Order: sequence, then C-alpha cells, then structure tokens
Amino acid sequence: MRDWAGRWPLVGRGVELEYFAAASADQGCRGFVVGGAAGVGKSRLAEECLERAAAAGFRVGRATASVAAGAVPLGAIAHLLPAGIDLSDPVAGFAAVARGLASGPGRQWVLFVDDMHLLDAVSAVLLRQLMDTGALLLIGTVRTGEPYGDAVAALRGGDSVYRVDLTELSPEQVEVLLQAALGRPVARRTLHELSAASGGNVLYLRELVLGALAAGNLTEDGEMWHLVGDRLPGTARLTEMIGARLAAADPAGRPVLELLALCEPLPLTDAEALAPPRVTAALEQAGLIRVTQDRRRTTVSLAHPLYGEVLRAGLPLLRRRALLLGQAVRVQERGARRRGDLLHIATWRLAATGTADPALLTRAAVLARHAHDLPRTVALLEALPEKHRTTATELRLGEAQFELGRWHRAEATLAQADALAADEQERLAVALVRTTNLLWSNAPLAEAIAVNHAARERISVPADRRKLTINEGFLRIVGGRPAEGLALLEDLETDVGSAPDVNAWLRGAWMKPAALALVGRTVEATTWARRAHDAHRRVEERALASHPAFQRIPLVLALTEAGVPAAEVCRVGEPAYAELTAAGSRVRIWLAVLLGRTHWLAGHPATARRWWAEAATVSRGIDHAMALRPVLGGLAACAAVLGDLDVAEAMLAEHRELPPVEPGLLSAGEELLGEAWLLAARGQLGRARSVLVEAAAIARASGHVTGEALLLTDVARLGGAKEVTGRLTALARVCDGELAPARAELAGALAADDPELLLLAVDACQVVGADLLAAEAAT
Repeated sequence: MRDWAGRWPLVGRGVELEYFAAASADQGCRGFVVGGAAGVGKSRLAEECLERAAAAGFRVGRATASVAAGAVPLGAIAHLLPAGIDLSDPVAGFAAVARGLASGPGRQWVLFVDDMHLLDAVSAVLLRQLMDTGALLLIGTVRTGEPYGDAVAALRGGDSVYRVDLTELSPEQVEVLLQAALGRPVARRTLHELSAASGGNVLYLRELVLGALAAGNLTEDGEMWHLVGDRLPGTARLTEMIGARLAAADPAGRPVLELLALCEPLPLTDAEALAPPRVTAALEQAGLIRVTQDRRRTTVSLAHPLYGEVLRAGLPLLRRRALLLGQAVRVQERGARRRGDLLHIATWRLAATGTADPALLTRAAVLARHAHDLPRTVALLEALPEKHRTTATELRLGEAQFELGRWHRAEATLAQADALAADEQERLAVALVRTTNLLWSNAPLAEAIAVNHAARERISVPADRRKLTINEGFLRIVGGRPAEGLALLEDLETDVGSAPDVNAWLRGAWMKPAALALVGRTVEATTWARRAHDAHRRVEERALASHPAFQRIPLVLALTEAGVPAAEVCRVGEPAYAELTAAGSRVRIWLAVLLGRTHWLAGHPATARRWWAEAATVSRGIDHAMALRPVLGGLAACAAVLGDLDVAEAMLAEHRELPPVEPGLLSAGEELLGEAWLLAARGQLGRARSVLVEAAAIARASGHVTGEALLLTDVARLGGAKEVTGRLTALARVCDGELAPARAELAGALAADDPELLLLAVDACQVVGADLLAAEAAT
C-alpha cells in the first residue's frame, strides 16, 4: 500500500520559490524569512528552498528551535558550530565561528532554522553577526502571532532580509495538492468538505486525509477519490495539536470558545457576556477567534473550523445543553429579529433537548429550505411529532429528501403527504413532487406518467389540470422524449410574473430549454434557460423547486449544442456545480454529465473523463442509473481514446449490469459511444461504425436531433463520411447555431477527401471550439 504519510508535494508556492531564487542570487541578501500561521506550510517551503540551495552548490545546515533548546544558550545551533571554539569571549568567539564557516569548501553556508521565534538570545545574536559578515544566508520560519525578543527581531529586520508571509491554500490549490498526493482526482463534494474543514491549512488537510484513509472514509473507485459518509475523523495527532493550542488560551476565555463551537458566529456582545473584553481581545491576538465588522454589527467566530470540532468533542452533555439553551434564550430576549434567528433557535433547542416547539420547527424548516440547507431541513422536519405533521410539512420533507437522493425515503414521505391531503390543491402539490421522485429513482417513465394521469383525474379545476400537463411535459423531457415534452410546453408563459403558479412555471421552464436544445433550437433554448434562471432568482422565496443553479443545467446543454466553445460553457457550468455541491444537492449529477459531454464534443477526452467520473461517483452513491448509464458509456469512450482499453472494458462491463431505465436528458444512443470507441481503438472500424449508426437511429427515434448529429459525426470520423454526409447536411438545416453546420462541413470534406474543403472545415471546427475535430481535419 502506498505510504500516504510520507512527505507531500509542494503546491501553490511557485511565487515564493521564485522570490527565494531572487534572494539567493542577490549578493546583498543575508536572510529569507517565511512567516505564517501554524500548519500553513512554512517548514515545507523552507525545506524546498534549502534543497534548491544545496542543488545550486551552497553548503547547507538545519536547526530546529524549541522551548527546551531556547532555555540553553546556543542550544538549537550548537551542533552546527565548528569544534574547539571558545565562546566565553563573544567578540573573539563569534569571529572564530565566522572564519570556521567561511574556510570550508564550496559556496556560502545556507542555514535553515525552523521556528526561529523560539531561539535564545545568544543564538540570535551569533546568527545575526554571521549574516552581517556574509558567512551565511539564513532561511528561517516564524509563526504569526508568537512573541519573540529583540535579538530574534534583529534576525528578521533590515533591507538585506527578504520576507514572505504564507496564507492558506485556495480550494483550487487544495485540489492540485490532493491530486498530486493521492495520485488521482478528488470528487468535488469531497474537495469541498476537505477544503472547508481544513481551511486550506496544509498540515490540517494532511491529517484529515490520513485520518479518513485510515478509517476507510476516503476511498477511490478507479477514477477518483471520494468520501463515504459524512465524517472526517482526522488523526490523534491532529486532535492533540489543536487541543494543545486551545488549552494554551486564558481559561477565562474557554466559555467563549465553547459557545462559538456550538453557535458561531456570535454577536460580540454575546461573547463579552461570557468573558471580559480583554479576554476576547487576547483570544483574537492568539489567533483562536476572528472578529469581523459588517456595518454596525460586530461578530465573532472561531479562527478555524477544526477548533469547533475539537471543542465539541470535549464538551460534556449537560454543559453542551446549558450553552445551547442559554444562547437560545439570549436571542429570544432580543426579539429574534434577524432573518436567521428562528432557524438558529430551533436548531439549538433541537440539539440540546431532541425536541422543540412544533411551530418553531416548521418555520425554521422553511428558512432552512430557502437557504438551501437540505440536511438541516430534513432534521427539523423529521423532529416534528406525528400529530403535528401536515401535507405541507411532509411535502417539504419529501422534496428535500428527493434532492438529497434519498429516493425511497422520499417516496414514503410523499405517500404520507398524499394520505394527509385534504383537498385538490394539496393532492396536486404532492403529485408534482412525487412523479419527479419516481422518475429519478429509476422507475419507468410510464409509471411516473400514470401517477400524473391519476392525479389529473382527481382534479376538477382547469388551471390545476394545466399544471399537471406542464408536469407531464417536464417528465417526458427528463425521461428522454424531448419532442413529446416540448409539445406539452409550447404555450408556457414567457415570464414567471404572468404565470398563475410560480412552481409549475419553474418546473416547465427548467426542462423546456433542454428540449429545445435537443431538437436543435439552440437560440430559443439559450434564451429560455437564461430567462428561467433569472426568474428563479427573483422568486426564490416562493419557490418550492430547489436551487436556482439547477437552471444552469439546460443552459450548459444549449450553449454546447449552439457551438459555444467549452471554456465559455464552463464559465457558466462550473460555478453552478460548485453552488449545488455546497448545498449538498445530488441533482447536480446532470450538470457533471453535461459538462463531461461538452468536453467530449470539444475533443478534450481527459477533462471529459474527469467530469464523467465525478457524475459516476455521485450516481453510484444514490443508485441513479438514469445518469450512470450514459456516464459509463462516456467514461469507456474516453478511456478507449486515451488508450486505457482495460478500463474501457471494465466500464462497459459495469454498464451491462445496470437495469434498463429511461435515458434521461440524453438519448439511449449516446450510451453506445463507449462500445463504439473501444472497437475503434482495437482497429475494428467497421463494427464501430455499425454501432454508431445503430445508436444514431435510437437517437432519431426518440427525437434527439443533436444527439443523432453527434453520433453520425463520429461515423464520419471513423471512415463512414460518405454514408452520413447527406443526413448531417439535412440536420444542419433544422439546427441553428454553428455546431451542426460545422459537423456537416467536416463530413462533406472527409467524404470528398479534398484538402481545400478540409482546411475550410478546420476553420469551422475551430470557431465552435471542436479542437479534436479541427486537428483531425488538418491532419
């Protein structure tokens, strides 16, 4: 097994390393000091600098200062001093040390002193003199916020000492580091959890990863690493380090830290109700809390997420209960005026006692839902006593369970909501969510449609029956029947303001642009997708439908089919995926599916593989075969193109074991991409073309115009251009945007085998960002 506990690669410090290179080349430079908080990576950067100095021919040495060594003069650096030198006379002794260091072979000495702020005064004075004489170049690390004496301050001062201050890694840098350390990409949700929990602190990140690996919570599926469950256990070392740091604080500030661990952020007045201002100021000075000012409001939070984890783990049950209930009372006595106050009070009372006032739980759940906090929404509503559950509460609970991918629990909850329904309006509301959950939980499209029809039979009001017609259009598009669904949504209002029901309109407006894109009406699709997203943002307070970022799913599809380059599409899709990941929504799968498809069409198989692997990880976790079927086909295609034939075969073997379900937004034909490209990679081009022609026929039969064009283009690429040029030309006439004409032009040029036509096709493919198609045409 790989030794994950070994030294990790250095990531995200390129600027600092260039700065050190400039420092070491400067004849006047005497020192290079790396500052920053504990665990931020100071020592790792300094080690890299020392190694580069050694590679450049410098003589190098290393010392580590500590509290124990600091109690003895020269205790930290004694092992580096030349033997036989008497330092009882500082002037003569220091000069002798300088001569001894300068007399050795090679270039100047470079000395790395870790935790330089802990040096004793004698060592600091000696090192400064050696620096000033040019006998050595000092590399030192100092921890932000730690006290040090005048002698150590002198080591850091002056124009001859270069200084860098390290900050925590960004999420993007965390991703690069984890992939370099673990050898494979990391799922976005896992990256989000690790980045948030570590705060970008390299040491904390490393211990969290090691702990999760040891506990089996971090696993890989052959394509990427992902967390299993919701725990990040960390390591004993991590707990000890953080515990020691917290224990060093003034005991008078402990109540503030404990309350923050349970209820952060807090108003400064609440913190100062537990400890005097001087104590909270000392906590801030020690780097344990963070105080922020927002207009007239001053709030306090813990300086790092892991401080809360360690503090909560050490809180006795009754102490925890007292703190939570005490804070709930304080907020209530202030009138609970702020938007999130009711949500906080309900959460604290529930955590303290396992229950809360039912009316409070219900109101708090609404706030949690509008904040897109799905797990808290479920926790609050599941805590409701049975006699206080209504159609509305069960409906909201079922909808949140659905979005978390808990299909079977959602179905049971929605069935209960239906049983509680007292009138047509309530039965209608339940049917709209229940049919969606059925389809996503791998039930046949016909079953969801049957439930929708049964609901319509029980509804007498024409306006409400129309809502179910809109819902059927939504279901048919999700189930892979774009033309059928579009016919039911043709009269959908163009603005949510003129729609009789916000949620019915949002449901139709979510899928209508997807259907438009799939039948080739990409200009309309793009307009509708942008309109739906803007409308969802405006009416979010009234929307039962979830996050507005969902509206980016059809926009990604529309932009891709219009021929917008992948980089521009990703500027729309990737931030939306991050929003949905932070919210915990599993429905983000389809954004990953379509981003993978975008990169496949652009000719970026490695990036497409990354996104499809992401979608596969989420799909497997919630048993969502509708997305997993096309994803496994895509992964197999990418692996085949990249030469990983065994991986491609393994993906197809998994695909064959899946239950047959509706193809979802994409046609069932696109699932066959993997089979076709694996055959092509093995040199069986005729068989590969036959598979693609069969796949294109499936797409055509289900109304997926752009999917058919995708598959026929691959036929042309694999030597069948003459057979498909006519059909691609016909498709280009019914599709707007630049992509369809570029495909037809490429196929025609390949069929004619004409260099001038091929060069024109190169230009057309480059316009739409189809890099691989352009390269193939140029070749």
